Amino acid sequence: MRLESSLRVLNEMEAAGVIGKYAIGGAVAAFLYIEPGTTFDLDAFIAWEPGASGLLDLSPIYDYLRARGFEPQREGVMIEGWEVQFLPPGTPLEKEALDQAVSIEIGGVPTRIFTREHLMAISLQTGRPKDFARLVAFVQEGRPDDASLHEILRRHQLEAKWRQFRSRYLTAP
Repeated sequence: MRLESSLRVLNEMEAAGVIGKYAIGGAVAAFLYIEPGTTFDLDAFIAWEPGASGLLDLSPIYDYLRARGFEPQREGVMIEGWEVQFLPPGTPLEKEALDQAVSIEIGGVPTRIFTREHLMAISLQTGRPKDFARLVAFVQEGRPDDASLHEILRRHQLEAKWRQFRSRYLTAP
């Protein structure tokens, strides 16, 4: 199960115009900045415009992948051993994260990932227990750029939630 193989397919899809610009978010992106944990999927956020009906049409993605032998599974498509979920940015914060994603190489394969500060803000905004645990790891080992993080939190009205998070999870008793 090689991540690089899945990324190559995503790059081919982008080059063929099947998907727009993409960036990796979620746990896989986080684990490039902090200690890896367990994840079973690859979140590919893609620039995606709704069709004339106002709905997002997944059929070009599924048609392209089926023609290459990749089949839908649960919420995504199994591509080279990874369940890839194709996600439109659902919030202004996710849209900004996609627009400001950084280019990197993984095993020699070019890709884009969300910045650590955007991943932190998204974790804070989402607010599930696993997101808070990841956020603690980011603070303790991820070396965020504090000025950049605070600017993102300000733009997306997350400053009060950040203060609440810090007082609950990061202050010593």
